[in-house]
Amino acid sequence: QVRVVESGGGLVQAGGSLRLSCVASGRTNNLYAFGWFRQAPGKGPKEREFVARIRWNADRLDYADAVKGRFTVSGDTAKNTVYLQMNSLKPEDTALYYCATTTHDSRSWYRVDEYESWGQGTQVTVSS
Repeated sequence: QVRVVESGGGLVQAGGSLRLSCVASGRTNNLYAFGWFRQAPGKGPKEREFVARIRWNADRLDYADAVKGRFTVSGDTAKNTVYLQMNSLKPEDTALYYCATTTHDSRSWYRVDEYESWGQGTQVTVSS
């Protein structure tokens, strides 16, 4: 079992930046990728939106169109940690941000149900 813990959320003005962190612990030897998702206010868990993904060997990074050019995902394998650097934040980026892990590859890597372990989420609020 993999335990996932996110941190780094907060309140920021539009145009500002935040860096989220995600630490995985437990049975991490089979991890294939980390994903970042977000859940906007008033939406349920199944409506979580894909944000970014990093394969654990870091040979591929994927981003949602809404965040391309503004968000950057990176990883530190020695620390079992991934980061989501968020720049030029907009009010529509306001959401509960989740980190998730998966042990397998999939053509549907942007889907919530392709990830087995999830953190509790960290709130990001962007004021206008």
